[in-house]
Amino acid sequence: MTAGNMTMNCEHYREAILAEPSFDGGAGHVSECAACQEYRHEMLALNETISRALAINVPELVMPELPKVETDKVVTLADRRRVSAPAWLAVAATVVIAAFLGIRFVGNGIEFDSLADEVLAHVDHEPYALRVTDEPVSQSRLASVVSGDIARMDHSAGLITYAQSCTINGHEVPHLVIQGERGPVTILLMPDETIADAIPLHDEYSNGVILPVGNGSIAIIGVRDEDLNNIEESVVKSVMWRT
Repeated sequence: MTAGNMTMNCEHYREAILAEPSFDGGAGHVSECAACQEYRHEMLALNETISRALAINVPELVMPELPKVETDKVVTLADRRRVSAPAWLAVAATVVIAAFLGIRFVGNGIEFDSLADEVLAHVDHEPYALRVTDEPVSQSRLASVVSGDIARMDHSAGLITYAQSCTINGHEVPHLVIQGERGPVTILLMPDETIADAIPLHDEYSNGVILPVGNGSIAIIGVRDEDLNNIEESVVKSVMWRT
């Protein structure tokens, strides 16, 4: 097996592991690659940690004992008019709309209230991308994700350790991760998302911004205490949209 083939196999195998940590279709490759063995072990351990964190013990529902009713003291009320089925359906629909206020389902996907909400949700959806490592993606991998018809990007933005094509607001965009001072930093290149001003991104764990860049925008998200100023400047300088 040549070095080139080995690199290609590693990239394909790790993509499969990121998508499904229990993937074992690359058993032959893993048996010959110590680095991928370690990578798979780390991903399985991370998946187990996340599974334990999400596990919720729900206590068994115990119905209280109802008091006995002396039927001879019960007054019979006049029958009330039964509500028709369409009326019950209307009530049910109202409850559903109230429960999901602010989120509308379109086909099999979800339409978010804002670009900021969708960006933060997307970062939460791919926790395996936020891996602390000093191993960069290959230049060929970066070029395949940040293709010439999207933009031109060099490694001056920082150590790029993850590159994947993802969907934001119906458009395929490059999803990259670089290593910051406090942890991995997510970068989403969005050439089709035009914004007038910078949009701050904050939640309990994240600190970020969506920056207007030319006719598009770039989202940069790190952990709460990550200083993004230098990263923002280097990322913007390293990206040139397609003409």
